[in-house]
Amino acid sequence: MSFRVAIDVRRVGDFGIGTYIRNLIRALAALDHENQYVLISRAAGAGEFRDLAPNFEVASFRSAKYKALNKLTFPLFLRQQGADLFHVPLSAVPLAMPRPYVVTVHDMSSLMFQPYRGRSRQLRFYRFSRGLRRAARVIAVSAATRRDVEDVLHIAPERIRVIYNAPDPAFHLPRSPAIACVGEDREIHYPEEMKRILDRYQMDYPFLLYAGTIRPQKNIPRMVEAFSLIRSELEHHPLYRGLRLIIIGDEISTAPSVRRAVIQSRVEKDVRFLGFVPIETLRVFYQAASAFVFPSLYEGFGLPPLEAMACGTPVVCSHLSSLPEVVGDAAVIVNPENVFDIARGIREALLDQSLRSQLVQRGFEQSRRFDWQRTATQVLATYREVAGS
Repeated sequence: MSFRVAIDVRRVGDFGIGTYIRNLIRALAALDHENQYVLISRAAGAGEFRDLAPNFEVASFRSAKYKALNKLTFPLFLRQQGADLFHVPLSAVPLAMPRPYVVTVHDMSSLMFQPYRGRSRQLRFYRFSRGLRRAARVIAVSAATRRDVEDVLHIAPERIRVIYNAPDPAFHLPRSPAIACVGEDREIHYPEEMKRILDRYQMDYPFLLYAGTIRPQKNIPRMVEAFSLIRSELEHHPLYRGLRLIIIGDEISTAPSVRRAVIQSRVEKDVRFLGFVPIETLRVFYQAASAFVFPSLYEGFGLPPLEAMACGTPVVCSHLSSLPEVVGDAAVIVNPENVFDIARGIREALLDQSLRSQLVQRGFEQSRRFDWQRTATQVLATYREVAGS
């Protein structure tokens, strides 16, 4: 039995959810030529999926001038698409969402870490839980997220499916020739194509890298403090004496606690905030980084460590929530609540050459265990369950 699915792709331009939407749609298009798909896009993003197979079409939703009206007009627009089921690829489900629908939960941070109190928190909890309770199926992106959905929202386990995310295929492209320490100068030498991008950002020094949003659960202040410790230890090291910390993500103006940590740790000249960058640039930063550091306190899945592994970069990673499930034995695992343990992980990843080689090899293997074709196959099976019932 064939069916018609309407998928909300309005957030395809976002940093994290955009990776999920873009790669899931393209993997479904390669996999499924039988069923019909209508992708609900903003007018500005309609061109993202114009080259898909004939069974995929794009419907542009024009947002209302007042955003509150979209909570009414968007569900009405969905009802006009003639779909047999709907997929909401994030947990913000409209109150009047037509049924049946599948919803993907990427994490529970909006309930567990946001500073809402009183009635505002109750309303957010109600909307989050109502959206999942009314769903025909809930896709959780990790076993850890599934446990959160069951324990916090009390969703029946038989309605939840664990379907993993995967790195964007761009990070699996052939790696540039290995970065080498050449000759007596003990300097880092990059391939020419990488050097052009790094020169654009005036990055001619070794660096640690973090990529992701800057939110309380990301634990950036402790990472800055750990970097300060390592920076002091290595100030006379022949290779790492000019070590910097590069943070890719939101602007620092949105995170006063991070600004305070930088100032109090006296590393203002050694920490750079670059905002979000194109995926081609991010790939070069991953490849050029001496290590990728991700001391998050909570992740629904945790794509950045896998992206770094796919690029051949040693990873230092937290032992909390979904991260051990995702990185396996391919990262240096640290206690993210202990600055000295984060520093210990960074030290090992930088200075233990045997460990670095193992991390690179294991990282390649671990990142390949997560694949968008496998994800799309499981999502399609979920659609068939819902359509068949």
